[in-house]
Amino acid sequence: MSTTSPEPESRTRPITGPVRTAVVGTGNIARFHTEALRGLPDRADVVAAVDIDPDTLATFRAHHAIPRGYTDLTTMLSEVRPDLVHVCTPPGAHRAQVEACLAAGASVLVEKPPALSLAEIERMAAAEGGAHGPWMATVFQHRFGSGARRVRALMDAGVLGRPLVATCHTTWFRPQEYFDVPWRGRWETEGGGPTMGHGIHQMDLLLSLLGEWTEVSAVARRQTRDVETEDLSIARVDFAGGAVASVVNSLLSPREESRIRIDFERATVELVHLYGYGDDDWTITPAPGREEEVLAAWEAGEHGVNSGHHAQIVQVLDALRKGTAPPVTSRDALDTMRLIAGVYASSFEGRPVTPADLGPGSPFHDRMSGGRSL
Repeated sequence: MSTTSPEPESRTRPITGPVRTAVVGTGNIARFHTEALRGLPDRADVVAAVDIDPDTLATFRAHHAIPRGYTDLTTMLSEVRPDLVHVCTPPGAHRAQVEACLAAGASVLVEKPPALSLAEIERMAAAEGGAHGPWMATVFQHRFGSGARRVRALMDAGVLGRPLVATCHTTWFRPQEYFDVPWRGRWETEGGGPTMGHGIHQMDLLLSLLGEWTEVSAVARRQTRDVETEDLSIARVDFAGGAVASVVNSLLSPREESRIRIDFERATVELVHLYGYGDDDWTITPAPGREEEVLAAWEAGEHGVNSGHHAQIVQVLDALRKGTAPPVTSRDALDTMRLIAGVYASSFEGRPVTPADLGPGSPFHDRMSGGRSL
């Protein structure tokens, strides 16, 4: 797929009417994007799809009633000139495609992981258009469910007190056959194993709640799967606010589960789900003597929004219609990618790692593996 871009167009004004969107890559994840967009006809108009496989493209277009199809990204950008492009391709293609879209004046919503390295995502961020766009946003939809928003609101209001102890576990199962897809389980095309491609959602949600991390000590191993990357990582993460978290990312766990638990001074908040949550997946346990205050605030908080793609895409579209940067910003995504790089760096080097250890002089800035092998 060519990524040579047409001349850039300035996006210096809010968008009137529905946001003209295009989808690049028409595999399974693109279905979630397109179904969410189709459910928002007042906000979005899906005007084109791109895929290098013409048969896959034709099937996708017919199913979703997309008027125009292309096997070349450059041609689509030049002829259609969309406001927003959803990049749903494998991770190794993201940087070039995102940069091509930004150069053509289109904002981007890119699937996770947004890039293969810190160096790549910094390049992508540098290609953004500044205060007036175009912008890059990354799909981290767990931030946008009402459960997470309610916890954040209670934290901001001081209801929960300081966060003290946390766990963040992504314990999933993928058989060896899952890795038969050529780009999976390889540093050069996927950027990492479950730490990078699976647990990234839970880790992003944890960071969005607990804030800046200061140190990580980790191990990453290839326990049983025939891959280049890890199939398991375990980390201890310290946060600037004083909390400490255990983080587990596994593709070896037959009983699959995604779990975040945060013990605050005045309550324990816990989320247990698998690939997405609703309000019923959250529980809160007040500390003794805090029951009335905590439970009243919890019940009064935001309800009714699940954590799927729809929740984030609504906010992305609304931001673009206002002429503002959509969430999750490149800076937010870089913070999450830096923690993932820290897990790998600590594992390979056998020592605690801080964010300052991961700058341009570090081998883990350019490659998550630091150029090493497990």
